[in-house]
Amino acid sequence: MALQTETDRRHLQRAVELAGNGKGRVHPNPVVGAVIVQDGEVVGEGWHAEYGGPHAEVNAIAAAGDTDLRGATMYVSLEPCCHTGKTPPCTDAIAAAGIGRVVVASDDPSEKASGRGLGILRDEGVEIEVADPASDIAVRARHLNQAFRKHAKTGRPWILFKSATTLDGKVATRTGDSQWISGESSRTRVHQWRASVDAVAVGIGTALHDDPRLTARLLDDTEPIVRQPRRVVFDSTARLPVDSKLVAEVGEVPLTVVVSRAAPRRRTNSLSAAGVDIVVAQGGNEPARVCSALDQLGADGVHSILLEGGPKLAGAFLDAGEIDEIRLFLAPIILGGKTARDPIEGVGAETINDALRALTLECERVEEDLLISARVKEW
Repeated sequence: MALQTETDRRHLQRAVELAGNGKGRVHPNPVVGAVIVQDGEVVGEGWHAEYGGPHAEVNAIAAAGDTDLRGATMYVSLEPCCHTGKTPPCTDAIAAAGIGRVVVASDDPSEKASGRGLGILRDEGVEIEVADPASDIAVRARHLNQAFRKHAKTGRPWILFKSATTLDGKVATRTGDSQWISGESSRTRVHQWRASVDAVAVGIGTALHDDPRLTARLLDDTEPIVRQPRRVVFDSTARLPVDSKLVAEVGEVPLTVVVSRAAPRRRTNSLSAAGVDIVVAQGGNEPARVCSALDQLGADGVHSILLEGGPKLAGAFLDAGEIDEIRLFLAPIILGGKTARDPIEGVGAETINDALRALTLECERVEEDLLISARVKEW
């Protein structure tokens, strides 16, 4: 339903803003923010700040201190939980505080929720109001938790594809040189994205050519890195050298190599002996093996992946229908050359009508580069 007053919209918008404070800190939980209003005044605010710690609703109640919350309104960015996990149900805390009305920005699609929390609160006599799913506030709230929502609905990780291209749409010269197309500020942004996801994935071509580390690192005075993503290499025949930088750091940061059934046993055994996790993807083609790998990674707790290349792997993800968002740095240079590399290969669309179309499109200047962000799936 549409929110009835501008006051409701303002406070619910604030709850959504607060939720963003938990980004990169609460996995595998969703980010959530909450605001409590009594007699027209905000008396408590909170957000889910760390995994295993109190949820947003409990933090907002605590922030209200000794204020009598009987009859107060709580604005929350996500449907309150009703199950016991690392913490007790938020529905219990809301009912115990005497809160009389709860306004919710977005649903929780997970099996343990799906409206159950709201039903429990209604049974306790709490008035419930849910924002129209098509409203800007509801859309913003859902966008904060796309990885959580996709995993809850499909069991697979949410995929963010990142690339840096020239003005003529190339990611490398005809000789394969690609460092660096984008500027330093753009590369800093990528390290921040790495720190916010569960895994970073590349193909074996990129791993062999660049010998990357794929860790999140500080390039300037930005916030310290809270956690490192798992590194994932799609490597059908297990060609990743055991003396690569990726394998060398496996004791500090997990590394998964996705192979096909055709991978030689001696190679997979060598990688396993070095501490590498091996995932055997099933399927007769690359898109099918991508889906198989994502099913297994999702079952192992990976909710989000930053897909960094190369073009063949990106094409396989696109053909599998498993790219959810694209962030493209457009650099002010031109390479030319008919054999210079494109960002995405694969089979691709046969007609314009078959093309994958962006649901939203945003542009941002990052020093000399232009960052184009496109959401192609909504969860």
